[in-house]
Order: sequence, then C-alpha cells, then structure tokens
Amino acid sequence: MILAVSPANVDLANSDSLKLARSVDPQGRRTIGVLTKLDLMDAGTNALDILTGRVYPLKLGFIGIVNRSQQDINVEKSMGDALESESEFFRNHAAYRNIAHKNGTKYLAKSLNQVRHSFCYSSWLMQRTGSHQPHS
Repeated sequence: MILAVSPANVDLANSDSLKLARSVDPQGRRTIGVLTKLDLMDAGTNALDILTGRVYPLKLGFIGIVNRSQQDINVEKSMGDALESESEFFRNHAAYRNIAHKNGTKYLAKSLNQVRHSFCYSSWLMQRTGSHQPHS
C-alpha cells in the first residue's frame, strides 16, 4: 500500500509523491491519494474532479483531509474539535457536501485499515493455496 500525500493548493501534475508512487505502482492499484489543504485553495476553485478520480485515476481513490492550522495548534485546539471542524468543512462546502462521507481523517483511517486487511488476507490466502498472483 502506498500513501501519496499532496497539497490541494498546488498543481497535481507537480506532485512528487504521485510521481514516486507511479514509478513503483504504474497502474495505481496499490496507491491511495491523500489531498491536504483543501481549505487553503483559491476562492472559486475546488478539487472535486481529483477527489472523484476524473483527473488522476487511482484504484483506491483519493481522500481529502483538512488538518489543524497553525493557529489551531497555537490555541491548542483539541484533535476532537479539529476532526469535527474537518467534518463540518466537508458537509458545508458546496463542492464536497455530496462526497463528504468519503473524505476526512476518520474515513482515511477506516480506508487504510480496510485496505491493510484486504492485502493481509490476500497474502495469507496466497500462502495457503500456493498461489503467487499479485494483488489486484
């Protein structure tokens, strides 16, 4: 599993993490794209086409997250409050509200656990059956 983290406020074509991921996973089968800083994008822009796989297709998709800002850290905003603010951002943003359930740090953690479980199960199954088929 490869986690390719890229900021949303920079052109995705210049993402070093996606270039590196593509070099070891050319078909994008094992790569999860993580798009950060969605809240810092220029007014009037959004990353909906990226998050829905229309710009840079990955089998495991892209997940958007919003981290705590430096101000949030300075005022010691709790992680719980930060997660709630992140959920609110996706629920209330006109471009993201319909895909809010597939974004955020909680969804990322859940997805990583599901993918890890799937990869582990596939490896275990291949060992038991003597099959040497690559992960799909």
